[in-house]
Amino acid sequence: MRRVTVEERRARLVLRHRLAPGERATNPLSVARSLVVLHSTDAVTVFLAIRARSEGVAPADIEHALYDDRTLVRVLAMRRTLWVVPRELLPVIHAAATVDVAARQRRRLEQWIVAAGLSNDPAAWIDDGEKEALRALEELGEASTTEVAAHVPLLATRLRLGAGTKFESTMSAASRILPQLAMEGHAVRGRPRGTWVNGQYRWTTMRTWLGGELERRDPAEARAELLRLWLGAFGPATETDIRWWTGWTARDTRAALAAVPHAAVELGGGSGLVLADDIDPVQPPEPTAALLSTLDPTTMGWKERDWYLGPHGPTLFDVNGNAGPTIWWDGRVVGGWSQRRDGEIVYRLLEDVGADAVRAVEAEAERVAEWLGDVRFSPGFLPPFQRGLAA
Repeated sequence: MRRVTVEERRARLVLRHRLAPGERATNPLSVARSLVVLHSTDAVTVFLAIRARSEGVAPADIEHALYDDRTLVRVLAMRRTLWVVPRELLPVIHAAATVDVAARQRRRLEQWIVAAGLSNDPAAWIDDGEKEALRALEELGEASTTEVAAHVPLLATRLRLGAGTKFESTMSAASRILPQLAMEGHAVRGRPRGTWVNGQYRWTTMRTWLGGELERRDPAEARAELLRLWLGAFGPATETDIRWWTGWTARDTRAALAAVPHAAVELGGGSGLVLADDIDPVQPPEPTAALLSTLDPTTMGWKERDWYLGPHGPTLFDVNGNAGPTIWWDGRVVGGWSQRRDGEIVYRLLEDVGADAVRAVEAEAERVAEWLGDVRFSPGFLPPFQRGLAA
């Protein structure tokens, strides 16, 4: 069994995730393909993730890829998380992960409908709601949740969630039916309501947005294909990492592993997995700095993170395990950063990394500020450390 050191794992991370200057891409799609998918829970994450890994790519270029060329598409998938995926990978992601998420969410929605006293046949009620929502989207073209609810009285019905608890709330049926339609492959999130930092999107049909219905793939084959792509970008990784990132059961994970030629490697006290043809040593690149955003796909890429995060997890992650903006040097996390209201990029290193690293971090902070220009953003997930920097 070949031994892969922590230093080599970090080198793979830097090279394959395009954090080395010589590896930066020239277009948004290439960045997304390098990472398989991009986190999109925070709208700004997609843009800053591409910025950190590209040269000559402006926010307008990313918007063009998302909303004009549509080579990148938003979809709810692994771990019930919102992602931006390469268009050609959409059928794979849907079959490998979204199908199961959609089934679980539909069962929850049925329970809410019964609890709200709307119907004793919640499955039929949802079917009717989805038909009305699709009809509305076909008539309206692109529409917000509020516009769809105003167009279809059935979807303006209020659902009560968490009845009797301190988390009790109400929302329109449209706010649940439209995401359900998307998870089932019939609708899609289109343009945002506002600028690119806005995380509320207008809805449209899959047929309107992509020119046809979603291709349906065999789930087992799709899981194997997704695992192959993910191991190529994130290997070596443990089975724990795979299960966490994909949200799969142990059974589905092991079935996918059985379908993908892979090899075991030693990871200093444990073992990890790589693709069978990916066991050759990797030469480390020159040390480089990177400022990665909240929920960046690299920072959130593994469940077991000590080899690149060290002791900084409690400082740079919130209590729910969501990563705030991080500073990287030579393939590991060494600090955090934030944007103040006046646009200044502020940061703090959590360890002594030397003068060369400090200069590189300063240069990268200037690069971020220049790229953002007059844009101000407020991440939805900002741990206390980074929030303090922004104050």
